[in-house]
Amino acid sequence: MQTITSKDGTVIAFTRSGKGPALVLVHGTTADHTRWKPLLPQLEAHFMVYAVDRRGRGGSGDAPGYVIEGEFDDIAAVVDAIAEPVLLLGHSYGAVCALEASLRTRNLRKLVLYEPPIRTAGSLYPPGTVERLQALLDLGDRDEVVSTFFREVVRAPDEELLMLRSLPNWPARVAAAHTIPREMRINDEYCLEPTRFSALRVPTLLLLGGSSPAMFKDAVEAVHAALPDARVAVMPGQQHTAMNTAPELFVREVLDFLLEPSPPGR
Repeated sequence: MQTITSKDGTVIAFTRSGKGPALVLVHGTTADHTRWKPLLPQLEAHFMVYAVDRRGRGGSGDAPGYVIEGEFDDIAAVVDAIAEPVLLLGHSYGAVCALEASLRTRNLRKLVLYEPPIRTAGSLYPPGTVERLQALLDLGDRDEVVSTFFREVVRAPDEELLMLRSLPNWPARVAAAHTIPREMRINDEYCLEPTRFSALRVPTLLLLGGSSPAMFKDAVEAVHAALPDARVAVMPGQQHTAMNTAPELFVREVLDFLLEPSPPGR
């Protein structure tokens, strides 16, 4: 793995593979860079892929106190370290990080955001969920922390959770279980301020599962309204992890957008 140093001194690790334009991948809560491994052959055929370990997991370091702005700076630091305009793709919490990183760098060419969990009304989470996860973590039941997160927060069907548990990167999710409660607490406090994005001219694709819970649909609609140059692609029958449940569909939507020629002047 390669590393860069973020604004606060935290070391951020990433893998680099493939050939072509630079594509930075930012995973969501519970994951690390290995969540993209099944998709790498298709992506590496078109891009030089930079798969990031977000702070607190994998090869990346961490800071004594957790603030979400540190994550935004991390992704901007990776993007700025690349010597060409970058394509940036973020999933879930990683999509929030990618969205905010877009205001911290001028080195972006296109942006893909898959269901950023952004609060548009009340809390994103059922009452007591964070406290229950923290209690499980304190008991050392890291596996159940991850399983409960997918059942109660992502609202993954039982068959999807079984599929996720069978994948090779499940142990990496369990290893990152300690990051889940902190991200949920901070994420629930994050508010989208549309005026901050009014000058962002980066072409953006917003991915949405056709069967995703209403909170993700509401969030995508809010981001779509805030960004001057954004479009929404709905993946029929999918929810929050289409890269696992329908990888061909997910990759096709991403490639169609990222490989589409930019209009003159961009």
